[in-house]
Amino acid sequence: MIKFLLKGILRDRSRSLFPFLTVAAGTLIIVAARGWLSGVGNDMLWSSAAFSTGHVKVMTTAYAKDIDLLPNDLAILEADSVLTELKKSYPDMLWSSRIKFGGLLDIPDATGETRAQAIIAGLALDLNDALQVEMLGIDDALVRGHLPRAANELIISDTLAHQLNVSVGDTATLLSSTMYGSSAMHNLVIAGTVHFGIIAMDRSTVIANLPDIRVALDMADAASEILGYFPDYLYHDERARAMSAGFSAAQEKTDEFALQMVPLADQQGLGSMISMMGNMSTVVIMVFIFAMAIVLWNAGLMGSLRRYGEIGLRLAVGEEKGHVYRSLIGESIIVGIGGAIVGTIAGLTLTYYLQVHGIDISSSMKNSGMMLSNVVRARITPASYYVGLIPGIVAPLLGTAISGIGIYRRQTAQLFKELEV
Repeated sequence: MIKFLLKGILRDRSRSLFPFLTVAAGTLIIVAARGWLSGVGNDMLWSSAAFSTGHVKVMTTAYAKDIDLLPNDLAILEADSVLTELKKSYPDMLWSSRIKFGGLLDIPDATGETRAQAIIAGLALDLNDALQVEMLGIDDALVRGHLPRAANELIISDTLAHQLNVSVGDTATLLSSTMYGSSAMHNLVIAGTVHFGIIAMDRSTVIANLPDIRVALDMADAASEILGYFPDYLYHDERARAMSAGFSAAQEKTDEFALQMVPLADQQGLGSMISMMGNMSTVVIMVFIFAMAIVLWNAGLMGSLRRYGEIGLRLAVGEEKGHVYRSLIGESIIVGIGGAIVGTIAGLTLTYYLQVHGIDISSSMKNSGMMLSNVVRARITPASYYVGLIPGIVAPLLGTAISGIGIYRRQTAQLFKELEV
């Protein structure tokens, strides 16, 4: 039977070519759209995770309540011991102590007077840890100079360097506040400049070595937060939530300095974004299933009209209506499988191209605070290989199933008249 249907499809391309191209085009769009949404979502999640949220974040209860104010007076004390315990309890995670700080970066002139100033968003981490440098992509983002090697060196965004008119080797003074609320002034040398391609990061970011900022802000053995990452750099919500619940429940302290672990999805509204991206993927698939079904329904109706003579002859020689109907369904499944496979291959090709080259959206991100790269890339995921197959098969099946109902309305009395034409 399958061999018979294949011969009919190949010999009469007029009844299979249009449905085949429709399914292939629809599948291509579904696969590419899914890859694009996955790429944008993953890029946003990783940018936020790498620089701000981690896949899980450990901080004090009081710090979490006022986290937007960067209250380092509520930072984690004995942070090195906490970090060691986290590495011991969760050895499959990557852990990083961070200090976030704000303030002014003052650039003196030759006489020591202020020449330029800028508000900065500071980040301190262990820059001697190659893995942390790799996670943030600092090496790739380096424009001028080098990573901090000696004490009291820092790197700043290239945009900020041009704004302040400073070069590598210039001295800058950090004006901020210590963990105990007093004023802090600390001289640092600009070792290099970076450009991450993320507007929110490239405006006013300053990155320094953790030991230097601990001295500058009087935060010995303290950290604003400790971030944890899954080894594959992908966020796994169920694992993150289970880990966070277990850690927080095991804490003995109940005061404001009690530690808690928060998953990425519960920070900065990222949970809503994850849900939205999942819903958008579902909507895209459903819309194209519906659209392809409507198109293929109409194609099926036109095909049935054109094939009235063939169908009438098959009924006249005694073939059952159910058998004719099932044969049309079988044809649609074969066409759907072929179109879905070709469309998936084409969609994967397009997704791979967008994954490698991406699309520059920097012109629309100038005033945005989103943690999103200027070049947005698609991403091939395991779902990309099969997400187009189901709608590619279901759409022609629905179209043929609806249009083929007309077979059961055929009257034997009309067959001879049709056969005479």
